[in-house]
Amino acid sequence: MKKLITLGFALCSFSLVAQIDIRDMDAVGMECTSVTVGKKASIDGSVMTSHTDDSHRSRTNILITPAADHVPGEMQKLYKRIYAPAETGKPAKYGLVEVGEIPQVAHTYQYFNTAYPCMNEKQLAIGESTFGGRPELKSDKGFIDCQQLCQLMAARCATAREAIKTAGELLKTYGWNDGGECLTVADKNEVWHFEIVGPGKGKTGAVWAAQRVPDDHISVNANASTIREIDLKNKDCFMASDNVYAVAEEHGWWKKGDPFRFAYAYAPESRAMLACRRREWRVFDLVAPSLKLDPNSENYPFSVKPDSLITLPKMVSIFKDYYEGTEYDMRKTLTVTNDSGKTIISPMANPFMKSDELKLHRINGGWHGRGERTIAVHFTVYATILQCRSWLPDIVGGLCWFDLDNVASSVYVPFYANITDLPETYKTNARETGFSRNAAWWAFNRLGTIAAQRWGDMRKVVDKAWNPMQQQFFDEQPVLEARILQLLKEGKTEQAVSTLTRYSNDCGTMAVEKAWKTGDLIWTIFDGMW
Repeated sequence: MKKLITLGFALCSFSLVAQIDIRDMDAVGMECTSVTVGKKASIDGSVMTSHTDDSHRSRTNILITPAADHVPGEMQKLYKRIYAPAETGKPAKYGLVEVGEIPQVAHTYQYFNTAYPCMNEKQLAIGESTFGGRPELKSDKGFIDCQQLCQLMAARCATAREAIKTAGELLKTYGWNDGGECLTVADKNEVWHFEIVGPGKGKTGAVWAAQRVPDDHISVNANASTIREIDLKNKDCFMASDNVYAVAEEHGWWKKGDPFRFAYAYAPESRAMLACRRREWRVFDLVAPSLKLDPNSENYPFSVKPDSLITLPKMVSIFKDYYEGTEYDMRKTLTVTNDSGKTIISPMANPFMKSDELKLHRINGGWHGRGERTIAVHFTVYATILQCRSWLPDIVGGLCWFDLDNVASSVYVPFYANITDLPETYKTNARETGFSRNAAWWAFNRLGTIAAQRWGDMRKVVDKAWNPMQQQFFDEQPVLEARILQLLKEGKTEQAVSTLTRYSNDCGTMAVEKAWKTGDLIWTIFDGMW
């Protein structure tokens, strides 16, 4: 019998239920950006993937699910997210329905249990971006949605290829019950874009394709399907479900003899969305301006070779970007005249205006649909930049740079994938507490919300707080890792892990304290200037 689990119980328990976020499944979310980097495209040889969870309603905390051994015959329960719209005078209802169970594997890996589980102890890393897909492909027969699939991959797999193949087998047997999703899956050697849609109403299974990012390239998914032509004879660069052509032919979306393009067969609407295409252009233009890509094109290359090797600061700058200095800067239509008689962007203008404000100022914007949106947005819940490094032992090689709230007004904190604990404030879900100094997310959300009210002036205070700290984290990274390698060489594995754990926790605590203090400072400096 199916069992309904309410939000309160689901988020308070420490079972698998607590490990799956609950979102409004009726909303079509143009909400996340993922940038991927091949090992020869990064300055240090890192393979990188990333994710901004721009859902504005996901859980805010990060937890550690430890590695575990399981007995023969043990089963793993699977759950489906549900959403009931609010009734008059009553809140909306969120919950989980148990839909079935699958055999557990003998051993599961430790992983970071974010709303979309993002990295495990073996340096498998996962980013995510929703692209919707054709509505007639959505099935209610499947057991597995996007967040559940990320959890299964992180718990069971050590490499990107293994994760994609395992996911394909699970989806074929137990079925996909979500909309179109792109998972950007990386390991120590390579990174792939893995795009999934449903098999059709009333059917069990999934349709999917995966394309490898060339080692010397960078790629992006910004809520639009980007896999077009696939060459399944080239097993080094492509994978797909065995029904990838048949489902498209059955529905009349493709016929034999015509060029097959996955994006146009299964998610053509996503290619029409300006909010998606403009971010693709911006990422590529920031890393390869020599290409002079047209910001109004319908399609861009799946990946590009950057003009210079990608650094961590470059990745951070991409995610902080809101088209400043381009004709698409959303602040530009809110102007004032300064003392010299020159027309300038008003300090009250900010790139994070809501859709009604954008309409007021005649900007083609909005959270969803065909309007404009930037890479950095005020409704980001959390963001990750994930480094996978083949030349380092797994204990120190996998690194999750973790950011809370709007990346433009926040800082990425280093959490190593094999640490054993996190700061309490990061483990606390702000969706449960209400406004509280015990939840890290509130510190960053408060700062970002205040700063956006007078962004032209307040961003200077925000940058003064975060830029030195971010650089400090980057500068400390090689020194710390050299120390860890020495401890491992001496056989002091436990001390190495405890050192990494203490360091990550200290960084997180320092960032939260700085966020609270900077919010107080801005409130004080700009008192009476709202």
